[in-house]
Amino acid sequence: MIDRKQLRLHGDAMALALAKRGSAVVGEGSAWQQACHLDAKQRELKTEAENLQAERKKVSKIIGQKKAQGEDASAELAGMGAVSQRVKTLDAEAKEAEAVFVQSLLEIPNIPHESVPEGSSEADNVELRCWGEPRLDKVPDHWGIGEKLGILDFDAGVKLAGSRFSVLRGAGARLERALMQFMLDTHADKHGYEEVWVPAIANRKTMTGTGQLPKFEDDLYKLEGEDAFLIPTAEVPVTNLYQNMILNAQQLPIKHCAYTPCFRREAGSAGRDTRGMIRQHQFDKVELVQLVHAEDALLALDELLSHAVAILEALQLPYRLVNLCAADLGFSAQKTFDLEVWLPSQNTYREISSCSSFGQFQGLRAGIRVRDAQGKPQAVATVNGSGLAIGRTLVAILENYWQSDGSVLIPDVLQPYMGGLTQIEVKNDKKGEET
Repeated sequence: MIDRKQLRLHGDAMALALAKRGSAVVGEGSAWQQACHLDAKQRELKTEAENLQAERKKVSKIIGQKKAQGEDASAELAGMGAVSQRVKTLDAEAKEAEAVFVQSLLEIPNIPHESVPEGSSEADNVELRCWGEPRLDKVPDHWGIGEKLGILDFDAGVKLAGSRFSVLRGAGARLERALMQFMLDTHADKHGYEEVWVPAIANRKTMTGTGQLPKFEDDLYKLEGEDAFLIPTAEVPVTNLYQNMILNAQQLPIKHCAYTPCFRREAGSAGRDTRGMIRQHQFDKVELVQLVHAEDALLALDELLSHAVAILEALQLPYRLVNLCAADLGFSAQKTFDLEVWLPSQNTYREISSCSSFGQFQGLRAGIRVRDAQGKPQAVATVNGSGLAIGRTLVAILENYWQSDGSVLIPDVLQPYMGGLTQIEVKNDKKGEET
């Protein structure tokens, strides 16, 4: 959430920065315009109320003097009744305006950092570097590889849950688990994160704290009869562990890693990646979250990004690093780097991790504060990113480690987690016949 004091003091500059996301963000009828209008209205109401209070105080003094002298004060008393009624009306209008104002603030995206490149779409994102040698020979799609190996079962996923679900079998299931363990061990043991295990369900307040609500409610799975949702990422519960808390300066930075299943309806992605595991309604992810002082946010982002990179390089998966332009930033992000892994079947890079600094945006929304040098509470800054998306990492391994005989090699760093297995070989179908 943007700071309401900053909106009042630096509204024009903030509007210019927000416009980098697209003119509609600050255009007529936008949440920004509504917030500015309501802020001005609140100030008008406050000024009128203060004037009426001063008038009431002045008239009360006159009434007291007249009564003391035995004079008639009925006219003043009648006027006081009208003033009191107007004050009550102003109070009600102010409360209503405040409620709508707060809702408007929740619908305004974060202000892009000044270092974010300008652009109108993802085509304007800036490639910063590439690592590894992309595989250029002809490689089957990951779903074909997985089905021939007997480790990916999309028919079972459809039968059990519907489209965009899948079942992992045998070595495939173990590879998913191996990736989870390898990522968590690396981040906890080498990168200094405290591992946490959190609920996969979050209430509305928690979802609002990190910016998923109110904007993305259509993309979330809501529990029937409850104001709660399946989480789209561990960022939500992990960040909100500190919801409505004031931290001591010495506690920062706080660094957590967490594995969770993630759930997204993908309401806005109809027709995209309908086959395979790239865009599923349920997927696994290891998330990295840091809570830091505001002035340390971008340094923390660089550090967190290096931790996600370390996983890709340990797995020897070619990738590229991309700096997102303002128009492609997520709602809550002030600056984002995407890591995109090479998929030879598509002859392109696909996102496998998005690492973002949110500045104090989430700290303000979730009420997470830290005392500054003067002891005054200030919103913390937050940074997070995938370290990594496990399903997409599995996809990248299947394609980049595929062999011409149909087998898939296991990356060296994962072999200890696979019971020493060095490759997954083609086996006979054991699924059985449908009846």
